[in-house]
Amino acid sequence: MAPDAGPVPLLVLPDAAFARTYVAAMAEFVVEALWWVEAGPEAPEPTYLGGIRIRHHLTDYLREVGGHIGYDVRPSRRREGHATRMLRAALPHAYALGITPALITCDTDNVASRRVIEANGGVLEDQRGEKLRFWVPTGPVA
Repeated sequence: MAPDAGPVPLLVLPDAAFARTYVAAMAEFVVEALWWVEAGPEAPEPTYLGGIRIRHHLTDYLREVGGHIGYDVRPSRRREGHATRMLRAALPHAYALGITPALITCDTDNVASRRVIEANGGVLEDQRGEKLRFWVPTGPVA
């Protein structure tokens, strides 16, 4: 039998000041689509390769250092072209969300990510601090 956790707390509506603070904080969050990427049907068993996210809009912070799209590949499966294919597959989804073009950033010393972005048509706009900022064309599925 589980120990008694005590009385159930009362649910209380927040006061107006708290509600304003909460709404302001939530404005910094953005909706994003997330896909987990697994090895294809030829793999002997499902294997997680990485993930890719599309942020539906940008905050001031994301305009500087985050961008519309972020991706990662598990370390044991890097240098196999997965990130390039993941980004290529995600770009039409960004287009469908009205993102034309997509802002994608990477660290200045991340040569592999820079190559992924450039392989998908990314054009360097500038460097801000330790981040490179690229604009990548999006479009419907061909």
